[in-house]
Amino acid sequence: MNLDTILNSIQHFGYLALFFALWLGIVGMPIPDEVIVMTGGMVGSLHLLQTAPAFVMTYLGVVSGLSIGYVLGRVMGPLVIDRLRKKKNIDRYIQKSDRLLERYGASALVISYFLPVVRHVLPYLVGINKMTFPQYALISYSTGLIWTSIYFAVGYYFGDNIELIGTHVHQYGYYALAVLIVVLGGMLVWKTIRKKKVM
Repeated sequence: MNLDTILNSIQHFGYLALFFALWLGIVGMPIPDEVIVMTGGMVGSLHLLQTAPAFVMTYLGVVSGLSIGYVLGRVMGPLVIDRLRKKKNIDRYIQKSDRLLERYGASALVISYFLPVVRHVLPYLVGINKMTFPQYALISYSTGLIWTSIYFAVGYYFGDNIELIGTHVHQYGYYALAVLIVVLGGMLVWKTIRKKKVM
């Protein structure tokens, strides 16, 4: 599946195409989630779909797709990981997710959003570890809102380059996370300085 296929699906199925393309990400769609989310922004900027509903459907597709992993992990337990391991090349992502969860605990959910494939594996693990759904939803859905907003805005303003951007983000997820941390840290410092000046 490529960008043209997504655009054709959007022309035929509208908002539902965005939702299901992301919802099915849990089964390993052959196109990065980042590209699909940016496509949502792009079709909003081109007025192929209305921007606000496109964003809502995109966001719902992201969080509901990841929630399936959480529910399967919670209900099926370690059996779900055994089944995942049968998929080609997934074992290293399970190991990365395990290390992330061991090191950062619940905060690993935040970090995982910025790491392709890991973001789909980690919900299974937190489900297996019996994280409560309210805690999962609070962390995952709020991070998902930020993550979706970032890539949707990129697609809205830089739609012509989304395949290139998506490929780079998919390959260099850790760098994307580092850039985000630097940007957020800079904003926090700037707000603090500004507050002090007002006082």
